[in-house]
Amino acid sequence: MKIVRRDSAQESPAGPPTEHRTATFTGAVYADALLDGGEGAAVTSVFFAPGGRTHWHSHENGQVLHVLEGRGIVGTQGDTPQPIGPGDIVWAPPGELHWHGGGPDSMVLHLAISLGVTSWHGPVADDDYGSGQ
Repeated sequence: MKIVRRDSAQESPAGPPTEHRTATFTGAVYADALLDGGEGAAVTSVFFAPGGRTHWHSHENGQVLHVLEGRGIVGTQGDTPQPIGPGDIVWAPPGELHWHGGGPDSMVLHLAISLGVTSWHGPVADDDYGSGQ
C-alpha cells in the first residue's frame, strides 16, 4: 500500500504542484501530478481552459476520467465527440485512440487515472474539436 499525502508547503512526491502542459496539449492546460506512474498507474488532476485539449493518445491499460467541474468534450477516433460534465466518468479502453479537453466556452477540471504507458500522437484538428460542440 502507498499513501501519498499532499502538503501545500512541500512538493508532491509525484512532481511539482502545478505544471503548465504544452508538449502534448493544445491551448492552456495545467496539471497536478498526484501519483506517478511507478506502479503502473498515474493519477493527475488536469485543468483545461476553454478550447484546451490533449493531443490524440492511447493508454496501454486504459484510462478513467472523473469530471469534477465545468464542461468539456471527449473524442474517440471515428466517433462524434461527446460533451462531459460534473460527475461524469469516462472509460477509455486499452489502446483506444482518444482526446479530451475543455469546452469551447467552458473550462473543465478532471481527475485522470492513466493505466500503463501513454502513447502520444498528433494534435486534434480544430475541425475535429469543433464537431463536439
